[in-house]
Amino acid sequence: MVSLSILDLVRITEETDARGALDNARDLAAHAERWNYRRFWVAEHHNMPGIASAATSIAIAHIAAGSKTIRVGAGGIMLPNHAPLIIAEQFGTLARLFPGRIDLGLGRAPGTDQITVQALRRSPAASDTFPQDVLELQAYFEPAAPGQRVQAVPAAGTKVPLWILGSSTFGAHLAAELGLPYAFASHFAPADLLPALEVYRSRFKPSEQLDRPYAMVGVNIIAAETDAQARRLWTTQQMSFADIFRGARGLSHPPIDDIETYWSPREKVPAMQMLQRSIIGSPETVGAGIAALVDETGADELMIVSDVYNHSARLRSFELIAAANAAISRASAPTETCH
Repeated sequence: MVSLSILDLVRITEETDARGALDNARDLAAHAERWNYRRFWVAEHHNMPGIASAATSIAIAHIAAGSKTIRVGAGGIMLPNHAPLIIAEQFGTLARLFPGRIDLGLGRAPGTDQITVQALRRSPAASDTFPQDVLELQAYFEPAAPGQRVQAVPAAGTKVPLWILGSSTFGAHLAAELGLPYAFASHFAPADLLPALEVYRSRFKPSEQLDRPYAMVGVNIIAAETDAQARRLWTTQQMSFADIFRGARGLSHPPIDDIETYWSPREKVPAMQMLQRSIIGSPETVGAGIAALVDETGADELMIVSDVYNHSARLRSFELIAAANAAISRASAPTETCH
């Protein structure tokens, strides 16, 4: 059975404000650990009225405080937006508050538009030093050396595990070179999934953190009692992707009966290219889709986005996904024969 984890968008909807979105994320994490999900990640997005996780480390603290065992982390922190020292201080603090439960995924993109990059006071060229910044950040989590003049307090010695995130082969090369686990964002950029995994695995160099490649694959999955119900729930995410191509950054929309009434052909084509690896349907459909994806990619773990508008329906989606994955394991388990 492949490990399952959750990437939560902390969606602000037409009916839920930012506090409600953060509380819903916390509630989902508490349920998810009972359903045996391994991790619960949130991502850094700025200037997006529909996403409440811009202050990512604070959101992580809120979520981790409402759960007990599930790993909680960033998927990811957009490191070009920050000094590595600041991120080390934030995540070192989280590691002291929630020992053994904090992950730090790192991305190279700014997570926003160029106007907002200027508002963040970061240069667009900051991403050019991403590999060096990762190494600097990693060093801050090591025990402080005698005479070390700059320390990330209280991060030193916490050894917070780092992940490299990517939507192209650049991150795959870096994760392989540094011997770090790699997460590919095929939930919105599926085109380079297989080439990136091949680069990562073929070039991987063992490190103190990881002795062999470990690949996580991001995937959109929505489960409901029937295929038709799941497809209707999916229209919320389809509308969000259509809005990207309209330059709109609004709140999450409730599902509709016919997505074709919302988007134009010009919006549909690129949106569906981004969503092409989505798995949408009943538990049976979802189980078959998970099995096929793992067989194709050899993924060690799936990071699931289930962008469902209604919180109770989203909880049910993740519950059904977990059950479908468990059913795969039972079906593949060897059966005993009587003699």
